[in-house]
Amino acid sequence: MNAPLAERARALLDSNWREGRYRGLDYAFSVPSPRSYPWQWYWDSGFHAIVRRRFDPSRSRRELETLLNAAEDGFEDGFIGHTLMWGHPLDLQRTLRYNVASRHDLMTRTIQPPLLAWAWRIAVGDPAADERIAAHHGWLRAHRDLEGDGLLWILQPDESGLDASPKFDHVWGRLAQGRVLFPLLVQRNRRLGFDARRVAAAGRPLVCEVVTNVLWALSERALGRPSLTATLVERLYDDRLGRFFDLVRNPVHQLPRERRPLTWDTLAPLALPDLPEPIGRRLVEETLLRPGFWDAVPLPAVSLDDPSYSDRERWWGRHRHWRGPSWVNSAWLVTLGLRRLGYEHEAARIASRLTDVIEREGFREYYEPRAGRGMAAHDFGWSTLAVEIADPDPRSLSSFL
Repeated sequence: MNAPLAERARALLDSNWREGRYRGLDYAFSVPSPRSYPWQWYWDSGFHAIVRRRFDPSRSRRELETLLNAAEDGFEDGFIGHTLMWGHPLDLQRTLRYNVASRHDLMTRTIQPPLLAWAWRIAVGDPAADERIAAHHGWLRAHRDLEGDGLLWILQPDESGLDASPKFDHVWGRLAQGRVLFPLLVQRNRRLGFDARRVAAAGRPLVCEVVTNVLWALSERALGRPSLTATLVERLYDDRLGRFFDLVRNPVHQLPRERRPLTWDTLAPLALPDLPEPIGRRLVEETLLRPGFWDAVPLPAVSLDDPSYSDRERWWGRHRHWRGPSWVNSAWLVTLGLRRLGYEHEAARIASRLTDVIEREGFREYYEPRAGRGMAAHDFGWSTLAVEIADPDPRSLSSFL
């Protein structure tokens, strides 16, 4: 293990640790970043738990159990929201733009990529041993599997975790996240109860999104359910173009796949342990190793040579998030596939570049893809996944490969 990197990762997660009791429920977790993200975020906690299992498995379990504890305060059995406001409610300003029905909600009414069962498998043990995880999956299947094929649909960009990615611009148009009218999308979905079936009935946009379904497929498999990989390939993979694409209902603008932005999510299926090898190798050789991705600090959200790539600090009045910067969680998911397929040299190069950048810039929310300048939040928890990239644990690798 890269000892200095691992020691810094542990110190960060410990510094970000919060625990207590709120509304009759116990909580214990690491905030994503002390200043910018003061509560618990669903998929961040999954990544925190995966890294923390190396140092303190008991806290890994407590972090994931905190998500399950929140479900006891949920408005529907098994639902777990995107953001969980432990300790104190939203202020009035956040209430207007967060996906809540009331300022006093414990959780937002929207989801994030559902990796809980997968993270539990890696960090804790068998997720089937806690019936609350099965209930959570039951809610997702009942409310977000709109076509009965096992894949999930999202009703807002932020449910994918990719927020202002340019791949959503044609779907929601001026209401896409990062644009000034995004609060109107939140208000519209609030009126519809953040209910995907009501959104569908109203003829509004919905997306069967790649990253959401990759992590869902990994979690379903971790829970002992049949693999969704074949369905994911059948529905989302375009063999002619060699890329994975979202399915879209009722977009504001119809955009042919050839013209859609080249964003990192097409590489996310590399994390699937049963992705057919020819598809995986094609993703690596034709997309990951192209200069727009490979010459950048790993892994840029948008290929550097794509017209939608932005290197501005802010975009439409908001931080540009997934419009270009490099993210550590994306790089980690991709290295899982690289190592499975035997691309050890390429995985090591990603590890080396990220380690150098983090040693210089610290654990930041994301990085400028050319020079690696740290951007946005400081002391960002899931960037500790760099430890997993630099020093994969063979004993745990079987848990997810």
